[in-house]
Amino acid sequence: MNTPARSVPGTQAVARAASLLRLVTAGGESGASLQDLAREANLSRSTVHRLLSALRVEGLVDRDAESGRWMPGPELFLMGSVAAARYDVTALARDIVRSLAVKTEESAFLSVRRADETVCLLREEGAFPIRSFVLSEGVRFPLGVASAGLAILSFLPAHDVDAYFERHPELSENWGRAHRSAPLRARLADTKERGYAVNPGLIVEGSWGLAAAVFDRAGRPEWALSVTGVEFRFGPDRIAELGRTLLAHAHQLSSRIASTRR
Repeated sequence: MNTPARSVPGTQAVARAASLLRLVTAGGESGASLQDLAREANLSRSTVHRLLSALRVEGLVDRDAESGRWMPGPELFLMGSVAAARYDVTALARDIVRSLAVKTEESAFLSVRRADETVCLLREEGAFPIRSFVLSEGVRFPLGVASAGLAILSFLPAHDVDAYFERHPELSENWGRAHRSAPLRARLADTKERGYAVNPGLIVEGSWGLAAAVFDRAGRPEWALSVTGVEFRFGPDRIAELGRTLLAHAHQLSSRIASTRR
């Protein structure tokens, strides 16, 4: 049965344009090629070029004259500046993320939930010289894949988790057998019981991550704090120590959000 959104004229074009905007911004400062965008969006090159050209006229994307790569446009900056007043918590979180990096000596992050994904907003480097570069500002992952998304998904209501699995049967195909429903649900249960998520190198071998959910005023998990590093830094005793540190910082940020956001 069609959803109401699909009955609205032009919905498909809007959805495709929105998807391309997300893919372009995910490319960061280096942008994205037409070929990569067409592949990621599962659209023909001609369709992608037509949509990008229309978005360029509106200032939402731009095209580098030398490389031909597509990049976020100036109108996105202006829109983002306005939206930041309501949605951006980086000003509240920056010192907490920095404290997390200092205390753990690992790379520390703040990620936000956007629909069925997490987006990294902040990264702070710790003192330990060997680092993981799986995550950086602007990088997106599906919920349940990186440690931040695992922490957030674990604390969503059960019916929302079930609906998420129904919407995304492709998780195991895209991210490996560990992201099949049964093992992923087991990790969700472990995360909820433990209070924080552990990703034992499931995205990049040897790169581990831990995360704790951060909650809004209504008690919804909308953000996550995380740390990443190399495997030998994540022994059982240190994981427990890192987990306690993460939970303390996540609680501090949740409390700060609850007391300042409207």
